[in-house]
Formats: sequence, C-alpha cells, structure tokens
Amino acid sequence: MLNRIWIAFVLFAFAAASWQALHGDVEVFARLLTALFDSAKTSFDIALGLVGLMSLWLGVMKVGERGGLIEALARLLAPFFRCIFPAIPPGHPASGSIAMNFSANLLGLDNAATPLGLKAMRELQEINPQKTVASDPMLMFLVLNTAGITLIPTSVIAIRQSLALKQGLVGFNAADIFLPTLLATFVSFTAGLIAVARWQRINLLCRPVLVFFAGFAALLAGLYLWLGGLPPEEMARAMGALGSGTVLAIIGLFVGVAAWRGVDVYASFVEGAKDGFNVAIQIVPYLVAMLAAIALFRASGGMGWLVEGIAWGVRGLGLNTDFVPALPVGLMKTLSGSGARGLMVDVMTTYGVDSFAGRLAAIIQGSTETTFYVLAVYFGSVGITQTRYAVAGGLIADAVGLVGAILIGYAFYH
Repeated sequence: MLNRIWIAFVLFAFAAASWQALHGDVEVFARLLTALFDSAKTSFDIALGLVGLMSLWLGVMKVGERGGLIEALARLLAPFFRCIFPAIPPGHPASGSIAMNFSANLLGLDNAATPLGLKAMRELQEINPQKTVASDPMLMFLVLNTAGITLIPTSVIAIRQSLALKQGLVGFNAADIFLPTLLATFVSFTAGLIAVARWQRINLLCRPVLVFFAGFAALLAGLYLWLGGLPPEEMARAMGALGSGTVLAIIGLFVGVAAWRGVDVYASFVEGAKDGFNVAIQIVPYLVAMLAAIALFRASGGMGWLVEGIAWGVRGLGLNTDFVPALPVGLMKTLSGSGARGLMVDVMTTYGVDSFAGRLAAIIQGSTETTFYVLAVYFGSVGITQTRYAVAGGLIADAVGLVGAILIGYAFYH
C-alpha cells in the first residue's frame, strides 16, 4: 500500500500542477520543484540529527542490556507482551526495547523514543523469518507508535500559552486541553490496537490486557488529579521535570547496576554507540522518498482540496462545520509533524487561541503521530520493503483518533 500511496502523491501533484498551469498559474512548477529540493535537504538534516541521538541511546541501551535491566523490564511486562506480541520469544530483548520506547512516548520524549524504537525494530528483525516483509510484531509495534499515545502534550501547552500572551488574553488557561487530549490519544491508541489485533486474530479480552487498560486509566486519573489544578506554567515545568528526571534516572540506574555487576560500562556504551551512525544513515533514502512525495502533494494544493471536499460533504449532510478550520491539522499530522504544528499555530493565530477551532487544533495536534514519517524511518532502518497492512492500520488509528478528537472537542467546548 505504501507504494501505491507514494505513486498517488507524485502523480496527483503533477496532474494538479498541470491543471493549474493551464489555468494561468505559471509559477506552480517552480513551487513544486522548490518543495522537492527542500524535502531532500530536510530528509538529510533529520537523519544527520539522529546520528548523535542514536549513538547516545544505543550506547545506554547496551549498558542496560549488559547490566540485566532490559531483561528484567521485559520479564515485568511479559504477560502483557505475550498477549499483543505472541510471536516474540519469551525473554527476547525486543520486549525491553519496546517497553522503553512506549515509556518515552508516554512522556512526550520524542528524542528518546525514536532511537529506542529503531533499536526495537532491529531486534524484531532478528526474529523475522522474511527479512524484507514486515512481521506481525513489527506491524503491531509500528501501528501503536503511529497512534502516538502521549500523557501530557507539553509542547502544545507551551505554544498556546505563548500565543495567548501575544493575543493579550488575561487569565488564559493554556492547559485546558489537557484532559481532552488524553482522551483523544487514548482513543487513537485503542483503535490501532484493536485493528491490528483483528488482523492478527489476537484475543484482547485477556487478563493482562484488561489490567493494562485499567492501570492506564488509573494513571490518567492520577495525573489529572495532580496536574489538573495547576496553572499552565507550573504544569509545563512539572511535566518537564518529570520527563527529564525520568530519563536521567534511567541512565543513572543502568550505569549504576551495570557497574555494580562488574560490567565494563564505558566499553559497553561505546560498543552500542558505534551502531548509531550506520542506522541513521541507512534511513536517508527512505526519508527522501517519503518526504519528497508529501512535499509535492502539499505544494500542489492537494491538502486544501481535500479539506474543502470534506467540508462540502459535511455541509451536505446538514452537520455543523465549525471543526473544519482545524481539520487540516489532523490531515497534515499523518504526513508531517512540523507541518501540522505550523497549521495549528496558523489556526490559533487566525481564529484565536481561545476559540473552538483553536482549542480543537491543539487537541488534534496532541492526539496522533506522523504516520508516514514513522513508517518510513522505522521500516527503512531494517530494510523492510513489504509493509503489509501497516499503512492501513496506522491510518485507521489516525482516522478514529481524528474523529474522536473532534467529538471530544465538541463535548468539552461547543
């Protein structure tokens, strides 16, 4: 499916540009060419930026592995992982890497989550019988990653507070989207999990999965009780301290336990870090291919036409269309995280950060992940070319999450 989508993006962009040129827009081809070249440069910049992070986190993970903590974490989560990743052998290090990746995503630590996710993919590739075809555990892992479950949308809250100050709003609570975003991201995660479980015939009505959902709901309630009443500045500081403190505590724990067990910590770190450069460079071709197609689609005006088509259909059904200004954020989020962030800021600037559209854009931004970027980077890191239903699963999670975010926005603010 990824191949068909890539071809559709490129051919649609060329057809749309030709149509616009025939109607007098002679600059359209120049815009597409600029977007194409910029996307190639952006792809390399992203990969280059990952080199240091990959080296750091692969080194830390090697220390944790040698110290036995990765294996201990995998054993702790073994009952849950046996249910949703039945093809992963008991005690395999991939379980620990997946758990670390999910933990980083929950805390909104993208810089830590991506390297840990890439490490998990490499370990899943070791037990993959067909090295160019995505395995069942890979598909479950990737779709849950694209669901982008995050407890606290710290960056979105910070952006809202900054814009509120510029717009002269007094007493504005930038964190009022906290609970709606939690609910929306949980909807997206659940949709992705159910979709893949149905394809893989996994029974989710088992005790470990039910305990996980109950524990997650309790965690959401606890965070809400702790953070719900804080001013936005204090909430941002509290979550920043929690996130950075957790990461540093993990690093300190890995190093301390490994040293206590007599592991050569420095040599282990360097051994793990050596792989960082190779992994980061390996994903460049996949990033160039995906970001180039997305850039052409955006520059050709395809996103605008898609939004207008949806708005036309909604109006035809006689439904409220107040959500339409925020809709491009959700559609762009599947393609580009930075693009979606820019659209969110544009909606807040145009309609007001305290408007329904502004609040809904913030909820949508915090509720899903950049599906095509994640698929390109993660599959590219291990050379997977046949992605099976990964795109369909990710888009289902995105679509359900987007609809859920809109309905939750209406329930809270409309």
